[in-house]
Amino acid sequence: MSNYASRPADTTSPKIAIIGGGLTGLFTATLLERAFKQDQPQNPTANYRANYRAKESPATSRIPQITIFEKSRSVGRLATRYRTKSQTATSSPQNWQWAFGAQFFTAKTAGFQQFIAPWLETGLLQPWCAQVVSVTPLNDETQSPDIQNKEQWNTTQARYISTPKMTSWGRVLADELVHTTIKFQTRVAPLNQDAHDRVNKKTELFDDSGASLGWFDWVICTVPNGQAAELMANSGFGLQTKISKPKMLACYTLMLGWDHEQPLPQTISHQTPNWDVAYVSDSPLDRIFIEHQKPAHNKLLPSMTIHARNDWSEAHVDDDIEAVKAHLLQAAQQALNWSADSAPTQIDCHRWRYAATMLETDSRDNDEVLGILLDQEHHWVVSGDWCGQGNIESGYQMAQKTVEAMVSTMTMLPVKEGR
Repeated sequence: MSNYASRPADTTSPKIAIIGGGLTGLFTATLLERAFKQDQPQNPTANYRANYRAKESPATSRIPQITIFEKSRSVGRLATRYRTKSQTATSSPQNWQWAFGAQFFTAKTAGFQQFIAPWLETGLLQPWCAQVVSVTPLNDETQSPDIQNKEQWNTTQARYISTPKMTSWGRVLADELVHTTIKFQTRVAPLNQDAHDRVNKKTELFDDSGASLGWFDWVICTVPNGQAAELMANSGFGLQTKISKPKMLACYTLMLGWDHEQPLPQTISHQTPNWDVAYVSDSPLDRIFIEHQKPAHNKLLPSMTIHARNDWSEAHVDDDIEAVKAHLLQAAQQALNWSADSAPTQIDCHRWRYAATMLETDSRDNDEVLGILLDQEHHWVVSGDWCGQGNIESGYQMAQKTVEAMVSTMTMLPVKEGR
């Protein structure tokens, strides 16, 4: 992907840097553009697509120039991996596909429900009404896995996916940004106190080679907290000790695929009951997701994504990846019960070092989460889904709080949530 060019902006416009092009970074840029668009109500949760096409006027000259710095080649962090089976004379090419990052997300709050509504209308986002089971793998005392019905996901408490793959939504969010430039494969160096202008509250950022990335009125860090702690360690950030308060756990993901010509494992080919998602007990595995049974995924070759338990992953986070893959593959065979002819032909494994947020309290109330870390003296914000409950909706909520704080600081009218 190439950089997304921004529209020319007045030189008096504030310059804002967002470190990290994950969903929290994209949400933040989107809400900033909406909040500073003065031909609409000052409400960053409103989603008026027409504003992207609205004619610029002098009143909008204060719309900020936003730059997102992303170390990888793409946006969104909702990783999808796929492989293509070669086309033959009698068939079209087909893919195996694995959503090996977030499998789905929820929208429990009115603000986030309103935010995602336009993409639900277009079909980019779709509810996933999966049939969920619990699986106890076979062992020395049993001949087959034990599968029991658990629940049916529905639209009342919906789980949503992005189609045709989980990265699609992030790419669309990036494409719809008007006043934002995304610089890929750019690693921002740790912030330095000497590169901060205390009088004008501006910060100069550098990349990891020492080259200047420019001066910014605001710097928003949206990377995982382990990386955020490193970026802010010697910066004089006033809330440094709070960055490490939430604990991030690792997660290994196993990706399996089968050819159409071969039989599937017994737990899939002879499904009793039928299922799309399995919670696994007595195993290093946590959950199994059948990719080709998701909405708009029916043209995929048989594909399955398996997440290991976070505690098991954390305990083995520095192990050799091939050894981890072999161990998880054995656990998957015990859960899915394949034979020699129904063993997967496609096998891959990925490690997420920062995957899940572990809260210090059993409560999941918003009052118990960390929230954004705002340093008014420097005009720095540390944010991310890990500042909330560690999910996609939390990323949106932290982006919303960041924009509210910045809008208030920039002497605009306070942002009020509403429809």
